[in-house]
Amino acid sequence: MTTDPSERAQEPPQDPTDEAVQDEPNILVPRRRPIQERSRKKFQALLSSAREVLVEVGFDSFTCEEVASRAGVPIGTLYQFFANKYVLVCELDRQDAHGVIEEVERFAQKIPALDWPELLNDFLDHLADLWLRDPSRRAVWLATQATPATRATAAVNEREIARMIASVLAPLMPATERERRAFMAEVLVHVAYSMLNFSVSAGHVAPGHASADPGDDGGVSGGASTGSAGGEDIHDATVTELKRMMTAYLWLAEKEAQSD
Repeated sequence: MTTDPSERAQEPPQDPTDEAVQDEPNILVPRRRPIQERSRKKFQALLSSAREVLVEVGFDSFTCEEVASRAGVPIGTLYQFFANKYVLVCELDRQDAHGVIEEVERFAQKIPALDWPELLNDFLDHLADLWLRDPSRRAVWLATQATPATRATAAVNEREIARMIASVLAPLMPATERERRAFMAEVLVHVAYSMLNFSVSAGHVAPGHASADPGDDGGVSGGASTGSAGGEDIHDATVTELKRMMTAYLWLAEKEAQSD
């Protein structure tokens, strides 16, 4: 398949995340990003198909050939953008991270406020809904644990979120040192991702949502994780615990900083 001359003549716009990882050679990014509308549609079709395949067959059976076939494009077109399936899943993780960043930006517009615990709860409800509505988020997260390079790339995406969280924490925790807020933000992102993925893990998904193989929990949940309550109840209970953990963590850290 040929590439439009206008595409070859232009350099694709740099993704902010790509710029952040230029000096990290092990970070996985697309070979190029599309310029023309037709190429953008193919790029998005490949990512959408990749999500479908990943949810249906898991990462071990995930192939670029199946993704290209489902997207209705030649395999050569896929390889113009993605070197292999590891780059594909990392781009999906980058998409998911940008969705979280959009929620953080909305949350940041309401801060500072006296009722910040309530705002934090609303923010976590929005994030939890993202995970509940889109089972591919957990599948993508598990796939990024496959190799050192995919884990390193996912860590870059999480750090991008953590930097924004740290800026949001500043007016809420004025007595806490900046370096500690930055570290706390990374802890919060890691805990939130782990808990949200746990909330929709095998045996925990809400009724009507596809479940992963019960034996393939990726280390997120134990063999005895399935409770007596329904999937939706367990999801809600997990999110409630996450809210308690985060609120208590932030409150205690600021209280300790004020007493120093």
